[in-house]
Amino acid sequence: MSDRRRINGPVGTTSPPVYDTPQGKRVVARSGDNAVRKIFLKTGVTPSASGSAYLEVEDPAANRPSGTSLKLTCTIHGPRALPRSAPFSPHIILSTHVKYAPFATRQRRGYLRDSSERDLGVHLETALRGAIIADRWPKSGVDIVVTIIEGDQNRDSLEYDRDEGWDMMNVLSGCITVASAAIADAGIDCVDTVAGGVAAIVAKDSKSEPSIVLDPDVAAYHKVFAACCVAYLPTRDEVTNIWFKGQLPSPDAMVYQKMVERSLVACRSANRVLVQALNETVQGQNSQNPS
Repeated sequence: MSDRRRINGPVGTTSPPVYDTPQGKRVVARSGDNAVRKIFLKTGVTPSASGSAYLEVEDPAANRPSGTSLKLTCTIHGPRALPRSAPFSPHIILSTHVKYAPFATRQRRGYLRDSSERDLGVHLETALRGAIIADRWPKSGVDIVVTIIEGDQNRDSLEYDRDEGWDMMNVLSGCITVASAAIADAGIDCVDTVAGGVAAIVAKDSKSEPSIVLDPDVAAYHKVFAACCVAYLPTRDEVTNIWFKGQLPSPDAMVYQKMVERSLVACRSANRVLVQALNETVQGQNSQNPS
C-alpha cells in the first residue's frame, strides 16, 4: 500500500533550474563601493510573538531567482517573569538565539547550533544590551530568536570556499538591525534604535590596491583582507559592539580607524530604513484605531 501522505521525489537524478532575467526588466546595481545595498524591513510579521520583524538585503548582481542575498526574521518573546528557581536580577535578562535554517547556505546546516551561530548570538546580545533600558524590567527575561532564512553567500561561485566566514559579518549586521526593529515592535523601552553596518578592506583584482568598501558583496571581490562590523546608536552617537576580523594590509593604525568610520556610515544608512519602517508601523496602527 503506497503512502499517500508523502510526496515522493523523482526516481532519477535532477538538476536545479536555471533562471534568466526576463526581458524588459533592468537589473540596477548599487551606485558604487560607497553605497549600501537596498534593505527591505517590515515589523509585525509574527502575530503570536510579542514583537517580530523581517529583513531582506538586495543582491546587487541579481544572479539568483530570489533577487536577494540575505533574509532574516526575528521574534521577541517577553518580557516575562523569571521562574521561581532563578536568582533575583534587578535588570532584564537577555537570551539571544541565532540559527541558520538548514537550507540557508550552500552547505546544509544541522539542527543544533554550531560555534559560528553561538558567536553570532554573543555579539548580538552585546550589541542589544547597550540599547535596552534594562532596569525597567526587573526579575524578567526576554528571548530574542533570529532565524537566518538565506545567508549572504554566492552559491554559484566556483571559489565558494574562500567566501565562507566573511559573510558572517553581513549576517551579524542584519541580525542587529532586524532585532532592533523587533524589540521596538514589542514595546521594550530602549535609549535608541541600534543598527548594524559593515566595512571591509578588499582588492577588486590581483593587481589593484586594497580599498575600503561599505556593505561588501564578498563574491564580487578578488580578496578580502579584513572586515569590521559595528553596532551603533545614531542619536546618542555610541557604539555598543565592534567585531573585527582579518589582518590589515598595512600596520598603520589609521586604517583601522577609517574602517570603523566607514562602518558607522553604513549603520546610519541602515538606521534610516529602520526608523522609516517603525514610522510606517505606527501610522498603520493609528489609521486602524483612530481616536
